[in-house]
This record gives sequence, C-alpha cells and structure tokens, in this order.
Amino acid sequence: MDHQSRELTQKIHHAVDIIRGSTKSVVLTGAGISTPSGIPDFRSSGTGLWSRYDPFEYASINAFRHHPQKFFDWMRPLAKLIQAAEPNAAHIGLAQLENAGFLQTVITQNIDGLHQRAGSRNVLEVHGTFTSLTCVRCFHKYDSRDFVQSYLEQGEIPHCPDCECILKPDVVLFGEQLPHQAWLGAHEASKSCDLMIAAGSSLEVLPVAALPVRALDHGARLIVINQMETYIDVRADIVFGDDVAKIIPLIVREVIDG
Repeated sequence: MDHQSRELTQKIHHAVDIIRGSTKSVVLTGAGISTPSGIPDFRSSGTGLWSRYDPFEYASINAFRHHPQKFFDWMRPLAKLIQAAEPNAAHIGLAQLENAGFLQTVITQNIDGLHQRAGSRNVLEVHGTFTSLTCVRCFHKYDSRDFVQSYLEQGEIPHCPDCECILKPDVVLFGEQLPHQAWLGAHEASKSCDLMIAAGSSLEVLPVAALPVRALDHGARLIVINQMETYIDVRADIVFGDDVAKIIPLIVREVIDG
C-alpha cells in the first residue's frame, strides 16, 4: 500500500469514528454531488453554467418576469439533464446512512430531487426544487411531471390549468428569498447537530455557505468532501479533496459493515 492509500485509509477510519460517535448528524450537499450523475455545476471555471451564461440575464426573478420565454429556453437543456439523471453512489450512500440511523438531515443546494429518489427522507431543499411549479397569479402548486414532457419535447411553456398564467418552477432564482420553511429547518439543524458533513459544495453562495460555521460555533465536528478547496477547510476535522461519489461510499461501507 502506497503513502496516498495509507493516508486515505486513515482518514476514512477517522471519519467513520466521528460518524459512529455522533448522535445528530447533518449533511450539506452542493452541485458536486450531482455532477457524477451528469448534471453540470454552476461555478467551476470553464465548465460551470455561470462561466457561459450571465445568471442575472437568464436566471434572475427579474429576467423570468420580463422575458419568460428566454428563461425557459435557457432552462430546457438543464431540465433535460435533470430529467435523465439517476442518483449516483454518493446519493445512495447518504440514503443508506440515514436508513441506518447515522444521518438525520440532508440540507441540499440542489434542485434535482436526486436525494429523494435515492431514498433520503428528511431533505431540506434550500434553493428550491424543479419537481414542482407554482402559478405566478393564483399560486396553485403543481407536480412538474404533469407538464415536463411537453416542455422538454416541444418547448411549451407550462401554464396554469385554472387561470392560464405562467407556471414558475419552484427553484430559487437570483433576487428571490430562500424557501422559508426549508431555510428555518436548515438553520435549526445546523445549530443543533453534533456533526456536519459538507459534501460537493464550494461553499461560495450565502447564506447557505455560512451553515458550517453555525454548526462549528455550536460545538459540532466537521467533515469536508469536495474536489476544490473551501474557505472552511482550515476548521474541519477532516478534509477529503476528492470526488464525493468515490469517498462517500467508502465511508458508508465502513460505518455500516465495518
């Protein structure tokens, strides 16, 4: 076994000990947990969506209100990727941890619903979700599955069956507030946990990026799993600078079966 392998094994064992010794664990996930499922992230240099598109031109609430066709045309390729994506080993591993009682809450910045499809039950979607839509006039909420095929195949903008106004995907656009209940839940879970695992998040988008600090300030341990460095690495108990789809299954296997 080479030095790198020994170091990784030691870090895995350390993470396993922390997880097994915790009573209220929370994971905070970002785009990096879904990139192995084929969904691009937003902020990676050269490949992230915001390196190719101005978010305020395409993905702001102001852009949606004034140019909905432009928004839906921009969103359509991403929606197709989300529709085709399947949960990967990282999503499945976290669901297994929850099912085994080692994880209590998933806080996610992702809008793809892959945590729920993998089997996670207590998921707080702080940046909203693409799985539902809300009428901008009468505020009726609808399941995206009732509209997604005509949108993906023909590019038809979804309209409310009741008042015929445009339906907005329940994703948080630039200029919008975070979903109130999800944010309150995330805030409370971060404050009361004794372990936070930050997985696949660059931790660059406030206010969600501050949740690990809230956890640390209330005495929690911190494990970071992300291919790029984050601002909070210096305060973490363990940092894995690697792919979450590789590291999380290794940890979960040891926690549950080791």
